[in-house]
Formats: sequence, C-alpha cells, structure tokens
Amino acid sequence: MNNKPLLDYINNIVSLTAEEEAILASKLTHRSYLKNQFVVQQGDICKNSCFILSGCTKTFYTDEEGQEHIIMFSIEDWWTSDMGSFITQTPADYNIQCLENTELIQFNYDIIEDLYIEIPKLERFFRKILERALVSSQKRIIGGFSLNAKERYLAFKESYPKMEQRIPQYMIASYLGITKEFLSKIKSQLIQNQ
Repeated sequence: MNNKPLLDYINNIVSLTAEEEAILASKLTHRSYLKNQFVVQQGDICKNSCFILSGCTKTFYTDEEGQEHIIMFSIEDWWTSDMGSFITQTPADYNIQCLENTELIQFNYDIIEDLYIEIPKLERFFRKILERALVSSQKRIIGGFSLNAKERYLAFKESYPKMEQRIPQYMIASYLGITKEFLSKIKSQLIQNQ
C-alpha cells in the first residue's frame, strides 16, 4: 500500500522517525470507493478521518425537502470527514460522497488515541490540520456573507484551480449558493469582459 503521500504530508508539519512511520503504517486502513459511493452518510456515526490518495469527494447536507447543500470538495492530499461526528462519535450532519473512483487512507476513531500515545507528534499534527480547517471554514462563512456571487465564484477558482474541470457545474453552483443558470451567466459575463 502506498503511504508515501500521507507520510510526506505529515512530515511537512511534524517530522516522524522511520520507526514512527512504521508504527503509523501498521495502524492505517486503505479503502477504495467507486464513483457515487458514500464514505459517510448523514445520521451515521463517522468512524474515520480520511486522507485522499486519489479521487474527489463532496461533503454536503441534505435538507428536509431533499435539497443538497454542498459544504466542500476534497481532492488528492486533502482530508475528508464529518469532523463533528468523528470527534464526538455522534450522528453525522453531513454526507460524504465520491465524485470519482477514490482511494483513501483511513484513521479509525478507535485507534487514534492509541496513536497519540505511541506517536505524541501526531496529536500536534492533527491539531495543526484542525486549526487550518477551522480557519478555512471561518473564511468560507465570511465570504458567504460579504462577497457577491461573482466574487464567490472567482474566489472558488482562485482557491481551487484544479477542481473546476473535475466537478459538474451544478455542484459548483450549489457550493456557491446560487443556481446553475446564474453560474452560467456569471461565466459568460467573465468571458465577455476578457
């Protein structure tokens, strides 16, 4: 199993010894999902925090009318999980679904505390990635309040330049909180203004 992308990612934040890398590798689970499969479903308890080796996922909430509200997309070298459910081991608020065939490395909830004891640096590592996730989430909330639809689209393109070709337009529109028709209009205006 290929753990190198994960180990590279971790070693950019904390330096693991060869022995620590071996301990970590022995505790990880590799999992393959097909396009459209769910990693987590709303209402289930999220048992894993997942690092994406390949593929793409969307995290979304489905309201009582069946409408999807996309919260985020995740691609290679990103993490995906319903963190609230994972941390508290309570039912998930979000669904995580694969938009492509996806390969994940999973950190199971039941072994994460053992890993923190065996490799104390991992506690610092996970604190750092949670801090980054919190900052990103707060920026997304502020952007939702302070930016108009065109500005949100431009911010999406700037922040996620590799994603637009991989994700259907109606999903990007959902992420931006607009209709796909309005997104098409914004894109047409941007092309005309070039």
